[in-house]
Amino acid sequence: MSEEFTVPGSTSTPGMSHTGFFHGRRRAAGATLLFLAACGGSAATPSGSDTAPPSDTRIVQAGAPGEASRPYENPGLSELEGAAYTDADVAFMQGMIHHHAQALEMTALISDRTTSREITQMGLRMQISQADEIAIMERWLRERGLNVPVWGAATRSEPDSAMPAGHDTMDHEVMGHPAMGHDAGGHVAMPGMLTPEQMAQLEAATGRDFDRLFLELMIQHHEGAVTMVMDLYNSPGAAQESIVYQFASDIDADQGIEIRRMRELLAAWR
Repeated sequence: MSEEFTVPGSTSTPGMSHTGFFHGRRRAAGATLLFLAACGGSAATPSGSDTAPPSDTRIVQAGAPGEASRPYENPGLSELEGAAYTDADVAFMQGMIHHHAQALEMTALISDRTTSREITQMGLRMQISQADEIAIMERWLRERGLNVPVWGAATRSEPDSAMPAGHDTMDHEVMGHPAMGHDAGGHVAMPGMLTPEQMAQLEAATGRDFDRLFLELMIQHHEGAVTMVMDLYNSPGAAQESIVYQFASDIDADQGIEIRRMRELLAAWR
């Protein structure tokens, strides 16, 4: 009987550990293979196998919203290693490193300025997740021989002194941000990033004033990250590589959850 494999761009699993995803699926073939057979009892071809599907098998990689699916006629799994990354994928990874770095700068202010247990715990979770995600993005860029941005020395635990010249070049127009400003460090400012004036206000605040301002500005910051994900999805051909799609989907889900938590806490203090 004819059989069909559907290869989605990727599927997002909320709450999945980013580090676990990279170690466990780094060499998986393209994206998860879902086996759809006319008769029951069949099993999916094991990911990572070099054995081609049967001759009457048709495999389809689902396209991005608004784009056509890509059919594969009797392919080997080597062909399904994953769609090639695009300039928009690279700009997203490079830009999100700077974006996350500023979040770490914000959370670094918490210990000296708050007496709130909720803010302290929230900041700790953010520090862990954002630092972990920065490491993932840096690794993704390095593994492809791409330039890795050097981010704030004050928050970077392991400065990369071997970074090549021109490491911070990013084509942000490719993701729909042709008129973005620059942050205090001279980098192109991503959506939602704080201005130098906003950072100064946050640094000067203490107590409950700091807590409220931290929540308001971090909500702004997180919403900017979600905007970056949406811009990535809307970029032609972008986010078709399964790792990029999974990573962006996890950021979208995780930051959305944190935005809701911060809004609830902010509402309780008003």
